[in-house]
Amino acid sequence: MNPELTSLLDRVRELAEDLDFTAVRAWKDEGTDRKAVGHMPIYVPRELIHACGMLPVGVLGAGDRLEIIRGDAYFQSYICHIPRSTIELALTGRLDVLDGMLFPSICDVIRNLSGMWRMLFPERYVRYVDVPQNFSSEVGGTFWRRELEQLWNDLAKLAGRAGGDDELRSSIAIYNENRREIRELYEARSREPWVYPASELYLVVRAGNVLPPEEHTLLLRRYRDLAAQEPGRHEQDLSRVVVVGTFCEQPPLGLLLTLERAGCSIVDDDLLLGLRWLTEEVPEDGDPLDRLTAAYLTSSCETASVYQPEGRRGGWLVESVQHNRAEGVIFCAPSFCDPALLEQPMLVEALAAEGIPHTQFKYSENTGQFAVIREQAGTFSDSIRLWSEA
Repeated sequence: MNPELTSLLDRVRELAEDLDFTAVRAWKDEGTDRKAVGHMPIYVPRELIHACGMLPVGVLGAGDRLEIIRGDAYFQSYICHIPRSTIELALTGRLDVLDGMLFPSICDVIRNLSGMWRMLFPERYVRYVDVPQNFSSEVGGTFWRRELEQLWNDLAKLAGRAGGDDELRSSIAIYNENRREIRELYEARSREPWVYPASELYLVVRAGNVLPPEEHTLLLRRYRDLAAQEPGRHEQDLSRVVVVGTFCEQPPLGLLLTLERAGCSIVDDDLLLGLRWLTEEVPEDGDPLDRLTAAYLTSSCETASVYQPEGRRGGWLVESVQHNRAEGVIFCAPSFCDPALLEQPMLVEALAAEGIPHTQFKYSENTGQFAVIREQAGTFSDSIRLWSEA
């Protein structure tokens, strides 16, 4: 492998595994009065944080690299793993680098986590970001515009500086470019998954949780170029699949590697949506808060955390299968993830109506054994290839 590509991949893996947020600490140390604001996955307007001169930091739990001791005392055993590991990160001082924390309305567990945060860290800025479930401009748009205004005012006070419209437009442009690079990388992966394997792409995109967006955009671009030039990455006889259910708690890297080794090429997924939840560019002219409001109403990705009218559930998944020429779908949801697991029957119904094969299993961010998953995924891969050939 090209030494530069090896170095790049080593770096992004190190960033993913660094529970001390060393890159964030280094960024803060480079300037006086620099601040960082953490956010849980999906539906957080990072542009507002950036426009106030602060660094948005995605917090995705501790994965499989931290033993949960105190975190289990704060949450029940019958909920997902990510709130317990996030609390563990905070109680062990690893999140002291963050000057504030945003909790988007993913589910009741994350809502409770935001309340827990207020009690444990009363001296820090904490906000529950309640996204609208009504998509009309008069109702949901009015609500979201007010939420953005309040959040922007809060962030300006936290930063000690008020970001103006010009700063916000500049941040919108920067994040437009970043999301565009991610979209283009996803499209390249869909065309040639053997060139951009999901286990690599995931780490490269995930680096955007701790790097400034400008730096992350350059990294994305460089990876795409280097991987395309890497010799020996030839087309393989693998099954093309879409992975669904990973929009919040992230699977361990070993699970993605297991799916690849089982004969599956992941051509689309809902991993790391916090970095790409807007599916189109936000216009950079006009009132920036109005533009961000309209973007949520018209261009935000569909997840189990957001209401959809009857008859629309699953349409996006069928479109993804068709657009990416996938041969099947793997439902890969965290254990006890109520939104994902409650939505799954409706998605299965949509797939069944189109005759699209699927399989399903659950995981936890600290899952360490993958033998059963590999066997199930391998059987599924073999079967859909036989069906496609028939």
